[in-house]
Amino acid sequence: MDPGPSVPAAQASHLLSSFTTFLTLTLHTLLYHRGLYPATTFLTARALNLPVHQSRHPGLCTWINDAVSSVAAQLRKGTVRRIAIVMHAAKTFDVLERWVFDVETFPVGWGDREERNYNPVLVEGVDEEGGVNWTDVNEALRGALRRISHAAEMLSALPEGSTFTLAVELRDGASAPIGVTSATLDTLPTKPSTTNRHLFESRFGHWRPEHNANPLCPSWSSLL
Repeated sequence: MDPGPSVPAAQASHLLSSFTTFLTLTLHTLLYHRGLYPATTFLTARALNLPVHQSRHPGLCTWINDAVSSVAAQLRKGTVRRIAIVMHAAKTFDVLERWVFDVETFPVGWGDREERNYNPVLVEGVDEEGGVNWTDVNEALRGALRRISHAAEMLSALPEGSTFTLAVELRDGASAPIGVTSATLDTLPTKPSTTNRHLFESRFGHWRPEHNANPLCPSWSSLL
């Protein structure tokens, strides 16, 4: 396994928080713009100084947060090569789209603790200890999210009933998490055996707008 560069633990932990926030925003953005759920089931907020769309369904928010936490655990170990948000056909699970993030050059060490109260969106300037320019980091993430949003809007609509999953490709030599098969992004088109995807379909596949009365997800008010 060829790990990425090493950075001071405190700065690495902050960078991981920044990226996982970005990944969460990206998931909500793609679900909205690719029409996997009705537009009326999303609210509009601001994050990274951009207008963003957030699902209001608590179950979907929980799924996304759990999935991103699982990815973060692997990133913290330095085992991830690529992350993909994959759109699947409703019944065949054929791959319709992949939104791939190459993270092979990410640091191998992200620090030993999670910065749960750290909000990277509110950090600006240069970190004197590690030399991290948080303004540049936030601008890069903002630009990436803006490009993803624009690209997703321009694509033709997905077939009705399409679903999605979050996939991770590990670095060479990295062991798969316990209970997870060693499928890679290259084998994903042939009905990937991801229990998370099937669980997601059974919970949310037939969700309809009339469920709008459900309580809202925790909002991104801290990112406004």
